[in-house]
Amino acid sequence: MLGINDLWLFVISGIVLNILPGPDSLYIVSRSASQGFKAGSAASLGIGSGTFVHIFAAALGLSAVLATSATAFTVVKIVGALYLISIAVPMIFSRVRQTQTVQTVAPTRLSKIYRQGFLTNALNPKVALFFLAFVPQFIDPASDNKALAFIVLGLIFNLNGMIWAHLLAWTSAHASRRVKQNPILTLWLTRLAGGLFGYFGVKLAFSAQ
Repeated sequence: MLGINDLWLFVISGIVLNILPGPDSLYIVSRSASQGFKAGSAASLGIGSGTFVHIFAAALGLSAVLATSATAFTVVKIVGALYLISIAVPMIFSRVRQTQTVQTVAPTRLSKIYRQGFLTNALNPKVALFFLAFVPQFIDPASDNKALAFIVLGLIFNLNGMIWAHLLAWTSAHASRRVKQNPILTLWLTRLAGGLFGYFGVKLAFSAQ
């Protein structure tokens, strides 16, 4: 009815693509490792919300503007790169907070983690172009409901991504329990994650359309 072809192949391909490491996975792992599963879940939900932006933008044809306009692509990628770097800087220069009995790395509010995850994904033009290139391969060109088919496939992709993201958050949170007992090690892992965010930001800034 919707003109969706090879749904099983789309699901399998989507799962494989979600598993591949990138800025989103790094953000989930870093937040989960430093603040536990709730923080990783907030990051995952933020990233998933950002993915909705790309799904509906591509379905409405807005992502085609990024594919055809060098100026639009450059503006979005620079904004996205600057935002990634803005996340990286405080992580790189984070410090251990000392209380009367315990030393910990200062936590980040869950609302802020959600917002950062959302903007990290929503401001990445590469994600928009990915949906524009990947999803139409599974839609019949003769379908009268291409936009609806695109949204359905996007929702399936995002659902699989959320399942994987929460699994990643859970495993990262549990694996980091021993690490949390050493605040100095946690601090340097946070700085390392910040350095990687900076790398992704610079890489995005110099990426080609």
